[in-house]
Amino acid sequence: MDVNKEVLRLLDEVLSLDGRAQAFALETPLLGAIPELDSMAVVSLITALEEQLGISVADDEIDGETFATVGSLVAFVAARV
Repeated sequence: MDVNKEVLRLLDEVLSLDGRAQAFALETPLLGAIPELDSMAVVSLITALEEQLGISVADDEIDGETFATVGSLVAFVAARV
């Protein structure tokens, strides 16, 4: 599984970015930089990651750094698949 590709797909799907996520690089900032990624969207994204990628995320594993950039989110997911 290409974790980067799956994370970008889910970002695009959950945040309704209409394909914009496909242009994101690992360095692309997320939290605070993308208006669509608010607190409710974070919860929806975590749920989608769990359901579609078969990972489990505990509440205490999540912090702002996890969603700082595409790369930090990809690394977080890659460590759990």
